[in-house]
Amino acid sequence: MVNIEFIQKLAELVKEKDLGEITIADGEEVVTIKGKKCPPPPPMGAPMGMPLVQTPVMQQMQQSVQTAAAEAPAVSGNVVKSPIVGTFYAASAPDKPPFVTVGQQVKKGDVIMIIESMKLMNEVQSEFDGTVAEILVKNGEAVEFDQPIMIIK
Repeated sequence: MVNIEFIQKLAELVKEKDLGEITIADGEEVVTIKGKKCPPPPPMGAPMGMPLVQTPVMQQMQQSVQTAAAEAPAVSGNVVKSPIVGTFYAASAPDKPPFVTVGQQVKKGDVIMIIESMKLMNEVQSEFDGTVAEILVKNGEAVEFDQPIMIIK
């Protein structure tokens, strides 16, 4: 079963290795992560109903992702996740200060970010009282549904 941690590790691998694209298939589940490079067109895949054979490269990448996931430190604190797919914005406008910064105290209900989706600016409020311990994405970065965005302790 493909989970969000696996997808995040794949995305980090694509970024770290400067890959154009990576596709992993597990049974009926297929995950494709695209990097900034434009990859050449993919070769013809196996016809429908034919089993996908894992190549040594796919096995090595899967091992690398599993090792990275096992070595990842446990997150302590409350994880704020993206409620929708969109673009993360730390401030209401480019010339405005960010809603929150690392080390800042926040209260439940405070606006802590904006996620733009389909040209709509969606203010995201904190579900927790605490201190912003870490912001996991950069301003203007695309985010997925349920992707961890920041940690509040």
